[in-house]
Amino acid sequence: MLRAHGLACDRGDRRLFSAVDLCVSPGEWLQVEGANGAGKTSLLRILAGLAPAADGLIEWEGRPVAEVRDDYHARLLYLGHAPAIKEDLSALENLQTAAAVAGRPLDEGTAMAALRRIGLKGREDLPARVLSQGQKRRVALARLLCSQARLWILDEPFVALDVAAVAQLCSILDDHLSRGGMLIFTSHQAVQLAGTGASLRLGTPAAPREATA
Repeated sequence: MLRAHGLACDRGDRRLFSAVDLCVSPGEWLQVEGANGAGKTSLLRILAGLAPAADGLIEWEGRPVAEVRDDYHARLLYLGHAPAIKEDLSALENLQTAAAVAGRPLDEGTAMAALRRIGLKGREDLPARVLSQGQKRRVALARLLCSQARLWILDEPFVALDVAAVAQLCSILDDHLSRGGMLIFTSHQAVQLAGTGASLRLGTPAAPREATA
């Protein structure tokens, strides 16, 4: 279970959000919503351990993440808004490189199967620079098919995908949830997922904070 209490985030002299509480258990998903600038990406980065919170506590399986950081990160997969792929590497090389960086080497057969399932059959060995934005997004999403992480944190995973690809991604997410996985994501579009879900809406960014003596 992932639980957060009283999370707050500052950007410069602005407080983007405060007093955010959330809880996600096995088989559950949480969609983070809000206007541009409300702090959706910032919240996901805080939950993924990529940015500090201005206030609050994050717990994994009942213990502060700070006490179980290595275990938490080993069970977490984070995909940001940008595809984060190397243009000079092929789709296959990108997938295997990402797995190696995460400390989970990926054999070629498994990687090829994931790329084909995600809709990149025949493009596995092409350099990423010749792929469309939607195809680059699919390269990044292929990591989901190779992941054993229990918690997926995804920032705008549906961006640049056509209708068929959106349906396919929903199926992948449903499979993850059916196996007891957990999911936190942002999206500007309505999606239908299986399992138990909820939404968390972040408010309008606050005005600049007044300086104190």
